[in-house]
Amino acid sequence: MKIAIITSGFLPVIDGVTVSGLHRLHKLSQWGHEVLLFCPDYSTLANIYPNWQDYTGNILSGVTIVNLESTAFMDIDFERNVSKNSYKVVLQELEKFEPDIIHVDEPERLFVGFWRIPGIDYAKQNHIPCVAFFRTNFLEYLDDYFSFPIGEKTIPLPVEGMVLVKFLFKKFLSWVYNAYDATLIHNIFTHQKLVEIGIKNTIYENLNGFDPNQFFPNLRQENFFENKYGLVDCDRKIKLIFLGRLTPDKGWKFTIDAFSEIIQNINPEQLALIIVGDGPMRDEISSALKPIFPHIHFFGRVAPSEVPAILANSDIYVTTSEKENRALTIIEALASGLPILAPRAGGIPQDIRDGWNGFLFEPQNIEEFSNKLKLLTENSTLRQEMGLKGRQYIEKYSWDITVKSLIRLWEEQIIQNSQLTNKVLRQKRIASIG
Repeated sequence: MKIAIITSGFLPVIDGVTVSGLHRLHKLSQWGHEVLLFCPDYSTLANIYPNWQDYTGNILSGVTIVNLESTAFMDIDFERNVSKNSYKVVLQELEKFEPDIIHVDEPERLFVGFWRIPGIDYAKQNHIPCVAFFRTNFLEYLDDYFSFPIGEKTIPLPVEGMVLVKFLFKKFLSWVYNAYDATLIHNIFTHQKLVEIGIKNTIYENLNGFDPNQFFPNLRQENFFENKYGLVDCDRKIKLIFLGRLTPDKGWKFTIDAFSEIIQNINPEQLALIIVGDGPMRDEISSALKPIFPHIHFFGRVAPSEVPAILANSDIYVTTSEKENRALTIIEALASGLPILAPRAGGIPQDIRDGWNGFLFEPQNIEEFSNKLKLLTENSTLRQEMGLKGRQYIEKYSWDITVKSLIRLWEEQIIQNSQLTNKVLRQKRIASIG
């Protein structure tokens, strides 16, 4: 199969969308498919991503990356979005590649760059299917990023204003996604929400996965953090790992408030906080938590190849993000044998059963967060039992299984499109004869 993918982001940026995208490319290459992937150009961020050239051109057998002229995105210094002028390159390369199907990740974000719904025009002209993949719930991000400028400052929108913005954004989402032959969704809760706002072509399927050859509990080693990262005494602590961007949407304000309030209920000397990721809130998080936790370690951005061992040598995976769709980091933490502490929000309850493979707490409920964190930190047997159950649960989501599901969906769309095209052609022939 020849697959064209237009995506809002790719490596060297490290997040759930980009890392899962690379894993899918490895499987598609391994199984003999041809892929042409379009993504923003990251050369202007060479100071942040000195290895950006590793992810351009022919990176795998049958896989070619085309980097498109890019612009800043949401004032985030480590992100880029495609530019309006770059869409002509997409059309030119599609003409040469002649794909069987076009797959578009996060078309709403791409629309902001291209100022058009990507992929649709070429697909219709050439009678091939074009599908969208709903990856990030930007509707939930509006509270964190949408503000009103007053001089050099910004203030949050009034409640009435935010209600209107969200109403208009829902209309925008339904307009964009309904333009495609199908909208793929990999979380059942998100699927329900999208149906409610009027997206009519939704298909739910488990499409996120993990590599069982990389993520497993047996990577745990004695004195791992001391030997690998020089963190003396860290291995003798109960290690809470946070993995992801240090941005408002990841729930860091609640994390800061919660730890500041619950410190009297836990002994900070027994804990080590491992924070993997970077972002504009790093200094704020450090200033707030370092006085409380003497053993807090900021790893910054790490290569994806380092993540499996870091997870396996930690003890509890913690996230306070209420806006996850289907978090890759949670899947990988479960595969590494870790219990999860997370809010009962977004798509998280699909994978975490409260009291079974982790604990869920009500969003913004510091008391419940504190009580369940204490249960996990004080009971190593409970951590081990939950970790084992989590690993058993997640084994059905290997990349082999989930990418085959994606290929099946693509093939079904190709067949349906072919049948529809043939029907239209027959009707035209009959009409011309009549």
